[in-house]
Amino acid sequence: MTNLLEVKDLKKHFPIKKGAIIPKQVGAVKAVDGVSFAVKKGETLGLVGESGCGKSTTGRTILRLLEPTEGNIFFNGEEITRYKGEKLRKLRKQMQMIFQDPYASLNPRMTVEQIISEPLRSFNVPSKQRRQKVDELLEVVGLSSYHKRRYPHEFSGGQRQRIGIARALALEPELVICDEPVSALDVSIQAQVVNLMEDLQKEYNLTYIFIAHDLSVVHHISDRVAVMYLGEIVEIGEADELYHNPKHPYTQALLSAVPEADPHLEKERIILEGDLPSPSSPPSGCKFHTRCPLAEDICREKRPQLNQLTNSDEHQVACHLVKEVVETGVN
Repeated sequence: MTNLLEVKDLKKHFPIKKGAIIPKQVGAVKAVDGVSFAVKKGETLGLVGESGCGKSTTGRTILRLLEPTEGNIFFNGEEITRYKGEKLRKLRKQMQMIFQDPYASLNPRMTVEQIISEPLRSFNVPSKQRRQKVDELLEVVGLSSYHKRRYPHEFSGGQRQRIGIARALALEPELVICDEPVSALDVSIQAQVVNLMEDLQKEYNLTYIFIAHDLSVVHHISDRVAVMYLGEIVEIGEADELYHNPKHPYTQALLSAVPEADPHLEKERIILEGDLPSPSSPPSGCKFHTRCPLAEDICREKRPQLNQLTNSDEHQVACHLVKEVVETGVN
């Protein structure tokens, strides 16, 4: 499979300014700080980490909803980092987003038909085709065509998210960034929505970046998983390999918190001490060293690179204490 998306050393820093009359930049919140990864056509890459680690900002920067501070974004082999105007607008047909909160992402003053057909109207699709497409998409996501004249407040949370999914698919995109699409839903509804997304991926040959903090959901839907901490990717690899053989101490701590279905199975819980450092003044060296139970002097002094393990082409870890790495120097 060829790469649909490549991200190289992507950074998104939000300036901190002081001064009432002439604001002056005195620092920056480093929300995304040198992220690199690739996504193959047709696969699902899970992006996980604590709240505030930069997952959603990464997704929005890739879509150019936020302008990147540094780095390069390649889509279908073309660099899109500096796209503007009409060129960027046309790119929207190929890259879409499913938002986290179905209550906030739908306009309460628009009917379902207006919401789903809005992207089609933006690209001058004739009204007859728009109506046909809306009916088709509603059926595909598990709703009925008679729902199209209703307003968002008349639906449950799961149904609203299905409407959001239908809107994202209206222009037949290749890449869909799913920003915690099930975290605002009841657990009983989460499985239905995740299964729907898997079915749609097969039917429409979609490529997903699935952002979430629920590691069990990510394991279920993802082919590969990338773990983020304080704006950086600290570990990336195939989902089964990463879940059963995590190498980074942060990944191990996250996975130790995942509940087990078997109540008789005992599991050692790794408790991280201290709070997440501020992204405006991250620690020197390895950003995780302030909370890592294994940290040594080198961790405080030198920033680790994302290097591949000797026994895997896909599994990469940014940690000085993992001995079985190939020193590739990949950022």
